Amino acid sequence: MTNLLESCNLCPRKCGVNRLRGEKGFCGAGVEVKVSRAALHHWEEPCVSGTAGSGTVFFSNCNLKCVFCQNSDISQCDTGKNISNDRLADIFLELQDKGALNINLVTPTHYVPQIMEAIDTARNKGLGLPVLYNCSGYETIETIKALSGYIDVYLPDIKYFSSKYSMKYSNAPDYFKYASEAVKEMVEQVGTPTFDENGTIRRGVIIRHMMLPGLLFDSKKIMDFIYGTFGDEVFISIMNQYTPNHRSHLYPEIDRPLKAEHYKSLIDYALSIGVKNGFIQEEGTSSKVFIPPFNLEGV
Repeated sequence: MTNLLESCNLCPRKCGVNRLRGEKGFCGAGVEVKVSRAALHHWEEPCVSGTAGSGTVFFSNCNLKCVFCQNSDISQCDTGKNISNDRLADIFLELQDKGALNINLVTPTHYVPQIMEAIDTARNKGLGLPVLYNCSGYETIETIKALSGYIDVYLPDIKYFSSKYSMKYSNAPDYFKYASEAVKEMVEQVGTPTFDENGTIRRGVIIRHMMLPGLLFDSKKIMDFIYGTFGDEVFISIMNQYTPNHRSHLYPEIDRPLKAEHYKSLIDYALSIGVKNGFIQEEGTSSKVFIPPFNLEGV
């Protein structure tokens, strides 16, 4: 799979750079995996974190440039440590030994070939946990297809419906085009969600949507797409945790927390169109206290 790095087209940017020779494209990722944190995480959906925690691996760099990114230190500022694929495999096994319910790959797209090799190695050494692909949704069908057999649960975002907003806030005018098709491939690949006796997800798709201030109409269009396309085949996680961060101060319309009444309106709308399988968040999630420290723990 390392040949995919010779002319990198892993994501919709299709930069075509030769990462094996040190070239870097839009995301800034090199030939080695860069990781900023690997630890048990307790702030995912209940069926992901449970009480034991999700074994999250936070990868550095990203193929989006969200102006409000809560993880901007690692996604856009290149914070992290380069590691080998063998070390990544060992990290998976160490998380399993710590009692993780799953291996949760956060922002993994630009390291897919290396991750696949690490999963093979780890499974040969006894990794038996479900593997979660926790991504922005800005994916190609080809990359998702390549992951068949490696990923048990997909946790994609669908951030925007309108290209106006995806261009303005994430520099990706074609975001919905790619995200909508990628999620269809994910659902076809892993099927409807299944859970163990403790309610922990073992297989399936949870689509996340973090509502942005002032974009209630756009969020409703996303609910229309998800439920109209998949019905009860997926779970929808409607999130209110938007926290102004990074360069959001340059965009006054989103440089503020989400209004509680707007979030409630979106939940009411989702219920009105028939959504049953979903997760919502309580108040008080808009805080930087929920941003984990990217201090190389577990790396």
